[in-house]
Amino acid sequence: MRPTGAPPPRPSARAAERAANAARVQTFFRGIVSEMRRVTWPSRQEWIAATILTIGLVISLAIYTYVVDELLTLIFGAVRH
Repeated sequence: MRPTGAPPPRPSARAAERAANAARVQTFFRGIVSEMRRVTWPSRQEWIAATILTIGLVISLAIYTYVVDELLTLIFGAVRH
């Protein structure tokens, strides 16, 4: 909000501000495109290996969590009775 009694900004100032903002946005997206071209993307075999590794780790963690849960259930069940 502008102060009471202050004149509204000149239309040319608004247009210049919009143009500057548009230039910043354009520069930002050009920078993104430039960086994405520099990325070394993994090969298909690397993607497959990483996916298998991830699935294996998730399954291993699930089994570990299940075993620990069962052990703690047995221990606390024995202590409780």
